[in-house]
Amino acid sequence: MRPHRPSRPLLAALALSAALAAGAGAAVAGAPAATPEARIAPAPTPLPVPPVLERAAQRLEDEPAPAPRRPARTTRAPAEEGRQTVDPAASRATRRGGADPALVKAEVLDNGIALPPLDAPPEVRAIIEAGNAIARTPYKWGGGHGRWQDTGYDCSGSVSFALASAGLLGGPLASGPLMHWGEPGPGRWITVWTNPGHVFLEVAGVRFDTSGTRVTGSRWQAEMRSTAGFVARHPAGL
Repeated sequence: MRPHRPSRPLLAALALSAALAAGAGAAVAGAPAATPEARIAPAPTPLPVPPVLERAAQRLEDEPAPAPRRPARTTRAPAEEGRQTVDPAASRATRRGGADPALVKAEVLDNGIALPPLDAPPEVRAIIEAGNAIARTPYKWGGGHGRWQDTGYDCSGSVSFALASAGLLGGPLASGPLMHWGEPGPGRWITVWTNPGHVFLEVAGVRFDTSGTRVTGSRWQAEMRSTAGFVARHPAGL
C-alpha cells in the first residue's frame, strides 16, 4: 500500500504559511524593543464661560441706576473765610469717578469663574481669562514653574501664569522676586500682594488666590483678605 501524499495545492499553501511565519519572526527579531509613548499632561481646560461682554452688559442693565451724588459738603472756618473743605467721602467718590460697579469691578460667579468689567483694559481681560482656565486646578507645589501648562499650580505659579498670559511677565517668578516686580504700591486695575511666603493677585476688585480654593474650590474670590505683611506691586499704567 502506497503512503498518502498531500496534494500539490495543499503543499503550496503549507509552504506559503511557513515562509510568512519565518518573515514575521525575522521582522520581530530585528525590530527595536517597544518603548512606552511619552505622556504629556494636557493643558488645563477652561470652564464654560458665557460671553463676558454680554454678561457684564446684562449686569449694567439689571442694576438700578445709581442715585445722584449729593454735592460735597463744605465748611468755612472763621480764620479761613472763603476756603472750602471737601468731605472725605465725597472726595473718594470723585476719585473713582462715581462709575457703576459693572464698569470697573469684576464679578465672581457661583461656579468659580470671573467676569471682567466693561471698562477693563485688554490686560485685565487676559488675566481674568487665564485665571478662569486654572481657577479650579489643584494646588501643586512648584506647579507652573517648570512649564506653563501644568497639572496644578502653587501661589506664585498661578499669579505668574495669569500675568504672563497678559504679556506682563516673561517667565514664572516666586513670591520673593515678585516683591521687586513692576512698580511699588497698589495699581488702579492690577495689584500683586506678595511676601517671601505667599502671593496673590487683586484684579478689578476681586482676588485670585490659591488660599481661596479651601473656601469655594476656586482661586477667584469676591472678598479681599488682610494685606498686612504683604508688599503691593503693580504693572506700570495699570
